[in-house]
Amino acid sequence: MELQGKVALITGAGSGIGKATALRFAREGAMVGVLSHTDDEIREVAEEIERAGGTAMALVADVADEGQMRKAVADLVQAYGRLDIVFANAGINGVWAPIDELQPQEWDRTINTNLRGTYLTLHYAVPHLKKAGGSIVVTASINGSRTFTSAGATAYSATKAAQVAMTQMLAVELAKHKIRVNVVCPGKIDTEISDNTDKRHTQEAEVPAEYPAGSIPLTGKEPGTSEEVAELVLFLASDRARHITGTPVWIDGGQSLLV
Repeated sequence: MELQGKVALITGAGSGIGKATALRFAREGAMVGVLSHTDDEIREVAEEIERAGGTAMALVADVADEGQMRKAVADLVQAYGRLDIVFANAGINGVWAPIDELQPQEWDRTINTNLRGTYLTLHYAVPHLKKAGGSIVVTASINGSRTFTSAGATAYSATKAAQVAMTQMLAVELAKHKIRVNVVCPGKIDTEISDNTDKRHTQEAEVPAEYPAGSIPLTGKEPGTSEEVAELVLFLASDRARHITGTPVWIDGGQSLLV
């Protein structure tokens, strides 16, 4: 029970990596605030945790909405009295298209969800973490950090690169408050993120080179699992990682080393 008595906030907790991490944290004794913009989805996650004997609070909010995020964090702290761990995981792929075809509103939606959403999550959570220290983990990607060949993914990759920079900036800024800040960079993971991906004419943005298509050195072409990422997040959030901060950790089976 590594997280016994700890309170954690997980955004994007309705499915995929966020849900897997919420379930894993709860099994380790954490009281988990599970946040999503989808009411039915996030209540099902909270109920699943509680049926398994854990403690969870469903929080419905759009991470890009200032008022909703302020209220969500306040409600969680009011319910459990503290906040120790934040997993800023919510994000979308958005539209992948050539830069001259990608529309301003499409760019803005990706930036608002992935980057503004991370900012607002931390903006409202950090004052509570400062009271007793804690851990922040952000979900970025191999895109924007090691891989730059995903055709048309300019907006998405820009947000992921920014999240890595934000993590490293905040690791230094918040160290004096005993708050650690790290970032996980998944490669191909078996999640539902493709549901919010809209690829359009991406062949026009492809890099004209031959790569081992779809290859992942550790697994062939099998993607990683959300549960494997959850184990990494648990480690970074736990006291086992007490001397790790400002660190990107790639979890991609070696995928990003190929291209």
